[in-house]
Amino acid sequence: MDNESDLEKTEQPSQRRLDQAHEEGQVARSRELSTFMALLAGGGGLWFMGEHLRQSLLRLVRQGLSFDAGVATDPVRMMERFSWLSLETVEVFLPFLGLLLVTAIFSPLLLNGWLFSFKPLQPNFSRLDPLAGIGRMFSAQGGVELGKSIAKAGVVGGAGVWAVWHYLDQTLMLPALSLPSATLQMGTLVGNSFLAMLAGMMLVAAVDVPFQLWEHNRRLRMTKDEIRQESKETEGDPQIKGKIRTLQRERARRRMMAQIPTADVVVTNPTHYAVVLRYQEGVMRAPIVVAKGVHLVAERIRSVAATHRIPVVEAPALARALYAHTELEHPVPEALYLAVAEILAYAYQLQRQRKEGGGVPHPPQNLPVPVELDPENRVSPS
Repeated sequence: MDNESDLEKTEQPSQRRLDQAHEEGQVARSRELSTFMALLAGGGGLWFMGEHLRQSLLRLVRQGLSFDAGVATDPVRMMERFSWLSLETVEVFLPFLGLLLVTAIFSPLLLNGWLFSFKPLQPNFSRLDPLAGIGRMFSAQGGVELGKSIAKAGVVGGAGVWAVWHYLDQTLMLPALSLPSATLQMGTLVGNSFLAMLAGMMLVAAVDVPFQLWEHNRRLRMTKDEIRQESKETEGDPQIKGKIRTLQRERARRRMMAQIPTADVVVTNPTHYAVVLRYQEGVMRAPIVVAKGVHLVAERIRSVAATHRIPVVEAPALARALYAHTELEHPVPEALYLAVAEILAYAYQLQRQRKEGGGVPHPPQNLPVPVELDPENRVSPS
């Protein structure tokens, strides 16, 4: 079942999935990188502190082997001497051990950065299941880990064996040397052997780090259903979002229709466009568009305008220009001031005629609408 699940996980992990894994302590880890960094720090420490450690070690050996018969026959004095030598040894090697400790703590930061999580420390009794443990041993991941261990032992061990074989003659000559010369020669042999094993460990780490990053990404991969579910959780259900947008548009349309009874004139195409204008002299800098629409919305605007006896004027080019270049509750463009002024003047005359009677005014003709403002880029007879 796990293999089938892995086959279904074909999508790259989302940023949210990566962040959640990081918070839970699920990050790529390379023990080989940490081991290499510890060896590198140890080698560097020996390089800089080697002579000091050698001299201190010689001094401790001399002091440890130099005592009189009275000390040798007194258990209390022997314990005091042993305690003193132990403390001296710890004091000598403490900086070196501290360097290794700091390296062990901070080397994982090279791969993951700073991580602080209590999740890995929480008890997980499923890890105590012996059957699950056996399953992990014989899983593909267990096989990979076994192969890595064998390869690491082969590479690092091979480098160590090569170093020992290469310096075998010098090693066999150590008993014939004096203590200072022997320690110096031993330091050289150990250092060279260490460099050979460090080179082998660097090769192992260089292979393991990319593999761990790839394996971590593979474990976090997602199925298409998980991607869709996460999208719903973070951005909302698309169907619900669509319904919300529909309701928002409907509310906006109702608010727009409620503005029509207070308008001065409706400019139409005559059937495709409808733009509603309102102007209050001394209050507004210019006429504003309070409603607009096309097709069914335009038809609804004309119906509401007729119900409230708002003048409707057919001016196709002006209607298209106003619809294209003016937002709701915004003033009309300056380039359309003259055309809109003629329309408003006609609307006022028409309203006066309805109230007072008299001859019906003639609608304006050849309105000055710039060609570049007409979406159809032509001047229609108005």
